[in-house]
Amino acid sequence: MMITRTAKQCGKADYGWLQARYTFSFGHYFDPKFLNYRALRVLNQEVLAPNAEFQPKSYPQVDILNIILQGEAQYRDSEGNHFHAKQGDCLLFSARQGISYSERNSSDKIPLTRLQLWLNACPQQEPLPLQRKVLPNAPCTLLASPTSENNSMYLRQQVWISYLAVKSHDSQILALRGKHAYLQSISGNARIHGNRNNNLEIKCGDGVFIQEEQGVTLLADTPFRGLLIDLAD
Repeated sequence: MMITRTAKQCGKADYGWLQARYTFSFGHYFDPKFLNYRALRVLNQEVLAPNAEFQPKSYPQVDILNIILQGEAQYRDSEGNHFHAKQGDCLLFSARQGISYSERNSSDKIPLTRLQLWLNACPQQEPLPLQRKVLPNAPCTLLASPTSENNSMYLRQQVWISYLAVKSHDSQILALRGKHAYLQSISGNARIHGNRNNNLEIKCGDGVFIQEEQGVTLLADTPFRGLLIDLAD
């Protein structure tokens, strides 16, 4: 079974200095039907104006994946650590109790556009130092996993996150490890074919809930970039 969550159906915010789209309930946006999807708690796309900044805040016990799509970002924590990231960088933070984190667009000209995911972390596992990876130009690359396989970043949860970069009119078979997955279009349009002959189309910014499928085939109508979040639990 596959169900589309279109970009138009998502929650939205426009504060001038921040424009955001929320797949799940977040901040002022609340929908009891979309609180989370298994271990996937937050999936936001946010655009931060030049020199704008998120004030320091603490997080629940989650792993936070930031993917920089445009611009540059500066991250700081209350222990004095700071990190710089630019377009194409992926940063994976293990949120720690009692530590606050801030994020700033370090450019005075270019907006900062990024995806942010929160994934519930297993409470028995200790937080890790910052992990970093650069988005590759490959059809399907594993970014993060609970086993660090294929040089992926380490997640404290049974979740596998893959980055997709499929050329126009090419296809990509996406095998799934469990009964639940979420496919997010970052840019481009595609058709998705399931094993049970159920097919659908997704456009830029759309997402797809995938359940009880052994795998799906993605056929890109245009150059397509996206994330496959395989929730094996």
